Amino acid sequence: MKPTLLVLAAGMGSRYGGLKQIDGLGPAGETIIDYSIYDAVQAGFGKVVYIVRDLFREEFEKAVREKYKNVKCIDGTPLEFGFTSQELDKIPSGYNMNPERQKPWGTAHALLMAKGIVNEPFAVINGDDYYGKESFKVISAWLQKHEHTTGQYALVGFELDNTLSESGGVSRGICTGDAEHMLTHIEEHHNILVESDGKIHGDNAKGERVVLDAKTLCSMNMWGFTPDYFTRTESIFCDFLKEHGQELKSEFYIPFAVDSLIREGSARAELLSTSSKWFGVTFKEDRPGVVAKFQEFADKGIYPSPLYK
Repeated sequence: MKPTLLVLAAGMGSRYGGLKQIDGLGPAGETIIDYSIYDAVQAGFGKVVYIVRDLFREEFEKAVREKYKNVKCIDGTPLEFGFTSQELDKIPSGYNMNPERQKPWGTAHALLMAKGIVNEPFAVINGDDYYGKESFKVISAWLQKHEHTTGQYALVGFELDNTLSESGGVSRGICTGDAEHMLTHIEEHHNILVESDGKIHGDNAKGERVVLDAKTLCSMNMWGFTPDYFTRTESIFCDFLKEHGQELKSEFYIPFAVDSLIREGSARAELLSTSSKWFGVTFKEDRPGVVAKFQEFADKGIYPSPLYK
């Protein structure tokens, strides 16, 4: 069994200032997604499904199919692709939203767009985050081990201080695990950054400014799921819409959905770990550092250049 990689690429890059999903950052114009696909294929993935927006889906799909047309999986078969779109009006029938709302409903809503397209164990990543080779190996091994299970999920946790941006505050799901490395709670925090006291601070779900442990594990949205995830979270999304459907900015995040499943006892999530250091382009000021890092990878032979031929 070859797992599928689900790429969240619907974000419009409002803070970044452009369509960062197709921004060339590598020495030969590679995107961050290009490196993720390369690492995923090397780790044993056999299919990639992209969640995008209708506005740029045609352009995105054309670019993807052309770029990866010669890519082969580790068993020599062609890499497969799928595409779906996330739009704010794609919600269950019978629910209404504020007509002035402009943004879709967040990452967990985006995942629901893949129901019926993804029917095998799958990993989820953000399209604008670099996760590192080790992280893909960790989640691929877990998915292949849990091919026939249900209600068993996984999260690759990154040490918080390995995930910060020097250009501004970021949002992260802060994880709590038990002695058996099972996720017991995950809480989304916003505007996480190092402040003048040298400590990491962030806003918790109550809006309180709190100090966070630099080595605590956090979510970078690198999850491992089995297909039953879709039906299990649909009802949670309906409850979310009942409470927040008329709001302009509330979002249905993956950490919230998984935490809800854990609390109601209908699913468990294993908290995996990686020593990989995250980097990405949350802000346009992040771009020069990312470009330099990919050049360093090419210079050291960590990745071929160009990445695809």
